Amino acid sequence: MTPRRRRPAILLRLAVVLGVVAGIVLTALGPATVTGLLPYFTIQSNVAVGVLAGYAAWCASRDRPEPPSALKGAVTLYITITGTVYHLVLANPASPFAMAQPHRDPGEWWGNQLLHTVVPLLAVADWALFDRRGRLRPRYAAWWLAFPLAYLGFALVRGLVVHRYPYPFLDAGQLGYDGVGLSAVGFAAVFWLLGLLFVGVDRLLARAARGGAPPVARAAEPPSPTAGPTTPAARGSG
Repeated sequence: MTPRRRRPAILLRLAVVLGVVAGIVLTALGPATVTGLLPYFTIQSNVAVGVLAGYAAWCASRDRPEPPSALKGAVTLYITITGTVYHLVLANPASPFAMAQPHRDPGEWWGNQLLHTVVPLLAVADWALFDRRGRLRPRYAAWWLAFPLAYLGFALVRGLVVHRYPYPFLDAGQLGYDGVGLSAVGFAAVFWLLGLLFVGVDRLLARAARGGAPPVARAAEPPSPTAGPTTPAARGSG
């Protein structure tokens, strides 16, 4: 990373870290507790992106290699899933899985916005502006589904124990396991397509960066020994 890009990258990544910490703290000041928040995909994806952003900021400050692009793409995908599912599914009154939005105190409201809106936008901006380009492959979109699928298993097993599910589309008590399985297949397909979108955007940005790169100046070559005179003085001499 060039010195000119290093400072804004560090500042943006620190903003991600601060957004995650502030969002979790403000949310925990409401009825929820930190331990009660941990089972949610929102919190897990925010913690993941906050830890990676902090590490990436340290790497940039020390001029160390950036985190692997496949890992950063995965974490950015997960936080994008958090924001997308919240706004289009959970907080959308037209969605069949809409959750009732309770009245929130100002602090809790800001915490909710940080975790579901601000941090996802900052993380995507960091990925788009400062990640290394052209390193993502289409097969990564399938690999990136490993964590959401593992989370599905965790939520179902936890639900058997505590009889509570973090999200309506994972509620086996209401939907049955067939219903959960059907919704899981639908979400997995959407997440896979979203991962492919990340790969496609990465390739477009890589192509744009190559097209906009300044041409490399060629070193001046010595004149050929067989070349004839080129200056007026040379043409008039002899």
